[in-house]
Amino acid sequence: MGVTELKRKGRRNRAIANNKTNAIKQLLRKPIIRNVDVEAIKASFDEKKQQA
Repeated sequence: MGVTELKRKGRRNRAIANNKTNAIKQLLRKPIIRNVDVEAIKASFDEKKQQA
């Protein structure tokens, strides 16, 4: 009995696996951490309270 190679199915399986790993990598990607001045933000909240 001859062995047949299912090329299309193999490509599909590989593509599905690659899509899953890429989706996981995309979810794990972190945003760029920027320098945030916490004290300035707190001061702006105080200013808004005083205006209201």
